[in-house]
Amino acid sequence: MKDYYSLKENELGENSKIDFEIMDTEDDMYHDMARIMFDEIYENNKIGKNTVFICPVGPIGQYKRFVMLVNKYRLNLKNVYFFNMDEYLNDDMTMIDKDNHLSFRGFMEREVYSKIDDELNIPANQRFFPEPGKENEIWDKMVELGGVDICFGGVGINGHLAFNEPPETDENITNDDFKNKGTRILKISRETRAINAAGALGGAINIFPKWCITIGMKEILSARKIRLYMFRDWHRSVVRRALYGEVDAQFPVSFIQEQGDSKITISKYVAKKPF
Repeated sequence: MKDYYSLKENELGENSKIDFEIMDTEDDMYHDMARIMFDEIYENNKIGKNTVFICPVGPIGQYKRFVMLVNKYRLNLKNVYFFNMDEYLNDDMTMIDKDNHLSFRGFMEREVYSKIDDELNIPANQRFFPEPGKENEIWDKMVELGGVDICFGGVGINGHLAFNEPPETDENITNDDFKNKGTRILKISRETRAINAAGALGGAINIFPKWCITIGMKEILSARKIRLYMFRDWHRSVVRRALYGEVDAQFPVSFIQEQGDSKITISKYVAKKPF
């Protein structure tokens, strides 16, 4: 057993290359994410600068709070660009319908864009999702905009960021090659399908999508800042491996150890020893 799994709550974060914080509750983390989003846009607006975010749909609790802050304090989002991380695909490699319960595009339209006052809202042509057949457009647009200010996200049980699953053991790929993979279509691993189906479909893995399109590690690691949040019980082991495990494609989040300005925030119960 790896020694880092035995680390106690008060030992987490010590001698890690990743900035680290423990918050009392999951709600505290959502407030933190919303505040960081708001503050970054506010400061950039003051100097006439665009704000470019990579955004997840999971976690999602931050968006309700962000929308409230935007509308209450009249924060102008006209110079903001949202790049969402990923979307599920049908077996024919088309994007699932936005009306599907699982659709990330549908969630963003229902719970974010439709709830922001029109005069403040992000223009429709500044809201991006990766699309089959348009994979290169994501990176090209990020470069055109001068790069990504902050990448927000969660972490999967096998260390994946967005849907950048660890390569299969028989796949011949170096760490550098994996870090440079861009937006692409991927088959979702069985462990990811199982845990996502448990949360979103009550365990109905037989009808859960097998395919996705995701931004790549190249886009994520290019962000000037990376801010990740963990709040599930199984994150107790994931966070320890992320902070202290070997930097390797078999646990993709480990690459943020080399990124330069990364932070992981967890809730207090995630800090408990996993076993």
